[in-house]
Amino acid sequence: MFRPDHDLAGTIARLFIHPVKSCAGIEVREALLTDTGLDLDRAWMVVDPQGVFLTQRDWPRMALVRPELRSSDLVLRAPGMLALHLSLDRVEQPATVRVWDDTVPAWDMGAVAAQWFTDFLGTPCRLVRFDPAHRRLSSLKWTGGVEAPNQFADGFPVLVASQASLDGLNERLAAGGHAAVGMERFRPNLVIAGVEAHDEDRIDGLHILADGGEAWLQHVKPCTRCPIPDIDPATAQRGTAVGDTLRGYRQDARMNGGITFGMNAIVREGAGLLLRVGQPVAANLKFD
Repeated sequence: MFRPDHDLAGTIARLFIHPVKSCAGIEVREALLTDTGLDLDRAWMVVDPQGVFLTQRDWPRMALVRPELRSSDLVLRAPGMLALHLSLDRVEQPATVRVWDDTVPAWDMGAVAAQWFTDFLGTPCRLVRFDPAHRRLSSLKWTGGVEAPNQFADGFPVLVASQASLDGLNERLAAGGHAAVGMERFRPNLVIAGVEAHDEDRIDGLHILADGGEAWLQHVKPCTRCPIPDIDPATAQRGTAVGDTLRGYRQDARMNGGITFGMNAIVREGAGLLLRVGQPVAANLKFD
């Protein structure tokens, strides 16, 4: 419950939706919270001819695919390409795809979308949409047995980071002679302000005073970082400065020394509420 005596208090500073897994995100002022995270987040995914998902890890040009949500369409734009318009309420045919270790049913978005991504990425691929009739659950080990569904996210419905965490990284980058980076590289859904750097690691979750009620996002797993934060979202060029800098202070014993930034969360309460930038958040420190 949202109380004035919580250990920490802050606000939602930024909200991001990433409609197509591993493509650019959209910063929004408000977003509908659902059981699977923010509405339409990671609802679509690019797959190879065998149905295996593609990401920026191997195809950094995916960072240049920029989505826009309109009232009834998802519009995708990329350098040198005409805009691709996809109806939010239309799919073509059923498909079976794989995301990490999960094989799940999906809906193929058709030949035009497939050719668009094939032409831009230079490899045969197709675009699919998650089948909402299927329940793909987060790791029960990390959720403590709570069944938490998600769509095509790597493993959990919501990713939370703090502005102070990014500020701390940028201070270290500057000290090393490197340019500052934006939060977009870390692909969070919620960015919180008013807390100390990496407080998101140390809390039980977020209580959010949302429109019409209270939401509770339970933090369950540190987000281990792959090379994607080293990909410039404006150019798709790879670097090493972000990963090298994080390695100096963010090796996480909970993840066997893996580099972490941000916390994965599950939706415990508040599905159906509207989250907005500026809404108050509160949390209690967690002592393991």
